Order: sequence, then structure tokens, then C-alpha cells
Amino acid sequence: MTKKKAMLIDLTLCVGCNACQVACKEANGLPANEEKNLSPTAYTALEEHDGVFVRRMCQHCDDPSCASVCPVGALAKTPEGPVVYDVDKCIGCRYCMQACPFQVPRYEWSSTYPRVSKCIMCHERVAKGLPTACSEACPTGATKFGDRDELLKEAYARISAEPGKYVAKVYGEQEVGGTSILYITSVPFENLGFRTNLQTTPLPALTWSALSKIPSVVTVGGSLLFGIWWITNRREEVKEYERNMKNKNQSTNGKQ
Repeated sequence: MTKKKAMLIDLTLCVGCNACQVACKEANGLPANEEKNLSPTAYTALEEHDGVFVRRMCQHCDDPSCASVCPVGALAKTPEGPVVYDVDKCIGCRYCMQACPFQVPRYEWSSTYPRVSKCIMCHERVAKGLPTACSEACPTGATKFGDRDELLKEAYARISAEPGKYVAKVYGEQEVGGTSILYITSVPFENLGFRTNLQTTPLPALTWSALSKIPSVVTVGGSLLFGIWWITNRREEVKEYERNMKNKNQSTNGKQ
């Protein structure tokens, strides 16, 4: 059985050197200029919140909503963990952008042949047993690549060893069913721009729960609409009958 890979990002160790973005751009053939926000040419970016640097990138959900809403299968979760994107299948519907709870995917609005852009967690490297380019380039160990279960153990070990330093939470362990990108920090996550009101249930499960009711809704709704149509149509038939009878009576009286 393939073990899911992940990355543990320890924000207390990040110094904002941007080596992760430089390595990411080089690995993906993107323009080398530094970018502060996610974009079609920046799959990872560093934000600064009162001196704390926060990496933004695709969270690679264990049960990704972006893949669940894609009508053509352009997005898919690999057994190793990365959520990958197939540009040849993409039809540009941008449902993935609406579905992502972390608002990650970006769209090439200025391109003649636009595509969706996001981190693919160096899936070709990962499939070969190599670490992601960003984790390999990190000089401080702020980003560590490995088996998800082992990284979770390490994250809690760090928190237990220095409880006064870390917030007692691993972000990504349970959010929307769990993700392959895990964070630990010394600052409350809500103060760093993280969404802390997310459910622990995978979003596709909620979607399916709603979609599973569609047949009965369609049946009831269809019956209701048919009933409305029948009543409306019947009223018109009655009115037409009354008009015909009235005209007939007038014609008969006129002849008399």
C-alpha cells in the first residue's frame, strides 16, 4: 500500500528567504521574478504577518473538492498525495476555483489559451521517491517532506517538547477531512490568515449528500410542476369552452 506523502511547514523556522518559491519556479519552468501572492506564475508564495512568514500553496486535500467538481477529470488525487492537473482535459469551467475551500487555484485570464494554475506538489519527483523541490531547497528545515503519518507524529512531538512555543494544533490534520500540507506555529492560526472555521468532513462528502437527494427532489418537483401545468392548462380549456358557448348562444339568439 502506497503511503501518503506530505509536507510539514514549521512557521517558527521560516526566515522568509523565498528559496521555496525560487526552487518551485525553477522546477516548473515559471518566470524567475519574486512574487508575494499566488498567481498563474507562482505556485507558492510567502506572506508576512507581523514578522511571521506564511507559505501559501495548494493544500492537496485528502479528498479534494476541486477534483470532485471537475466535470472532465482534469484534477485528480494521486495515491502518493499530490492533487495533479491535466491541462489537456481542462475546459476552463473554473468550478475548481469556486470549490476550493482555501481559494488556491489561479486562472490565466490574460492568456489566449488560459489554464488553471496551482502547486502540483512535484508529483513526478514524488512518484520517483524524491522530495519536493521546495522542501529540498529550504535552508532552515521549515519545510519538511515525508510520510504524512510520520510528519504528524513529528509535529506533535515538537509541540509536546516546547508547549510554550507552539500552538497546540496541527493545521491540515483534520481540516476538510485532512490535507497533505501540515502547519505548526507559535501564533494563533486565525491571526495568520488561515481559515479556522472549516469543517472536518471532506467537502465532496457533503456535496454527495446533497446530490444523493436529487432523484427524489426531481420526482417530487416534477410532479409538482406537472400539477401546476395541468391546473393552468385546465383553466385555459375551461375559459375556451365558456367563450365558445357564449359565442354559440349569441349566434343562436341573433338568428331568432
